[in-house]
Amino acid sequence: MRCSSFRVHTLLFMISFRIVTYNVHKCQGLDRRVRPSRIVEVLSDLDADVIALQEVLSVEDSTTEANQAEFIAKGLGLDYCVGENRKLRGGKYGNVTLSRLPFASTCNYDITRRGREPRGCLRVDLRLPDGEVLHIFNVHLGTSFLERRFQARRLIDAEILNSNRLSGARIVLGDFNEWTRGLASRLLNVHFETAAPRLHLPRARTYPGIFPVLHLDHIYFDPELKLERLTLHRTPLALVASDHLPLIADFSFKRQSKV
Repeated sequence: MRCSSFRVHTLLFMISFRIVTYNVHKCQGLDRRVRPSRIVEVLSDLDADVIALQEVLSVEDSTTEANQAEFIAKGLGLDYCVGENRKLRGGKYGNVTLSRLPFASTCNYDITRRGREPRGCLRVDLRLPDGEVLHIFNVHLGTSFLERRFQARRLIDAEILNSNRLSGARIVLGDFNEWTRGLASRLLNVHFETAAPRLHLPRARTYPGIFPVLHLDHIYFDPELKLERLTLHRTPLALVASDHLPLIADFSFKRQSKV
């Protein structure tokens, strides 16, 4: 686990921001071509303040596009943080969070179940315009039922989501690989509000993008946040750029000042 610390001061006013979760599938599209530039083009249309990506491969000291995290961040003009879960093809593979807001601290938690593929939860603490902190948890759960049950309990424990060191509002989002109402969904629904596609979108299913039959991508948030709008970015380019589609949430909330 790698963590850093922060201190903030704030004033009172309304804050609005847009956040996106998107599994980019190593930037490999349905045509089997690896094209990070397509991911940049898809995300450029969204004008998001915070972007949580899953399945990003970043090979440093290689071609420009091989370092996918850096390439996408530069293309969008955003800062980024890599949550490395394992090595793949000589590069870092895992979750990446990009932000227009400055990073106050970061922490990558190991949520791997023994005998399964390494998985992680990347927490970034973002400094809001009023000086307060917003906690973003970028998650990619496993494909096994028992694996997800283990990871759900791990997420809810006192080290990660329910840590007493967290002082601001929390958002948990990513690819949960859970298309039924499993333990992860039930636990997170107890602790958080949910941006359920079935309540906000004409189509509740988000995967695969070109012919969606499953709902894998989820967003959970603290009740002090207000979900203004939830959308699924379904364009001709997005349909081919990855096997997932970007899920977009617009939030607003008020913050109380500290003097």
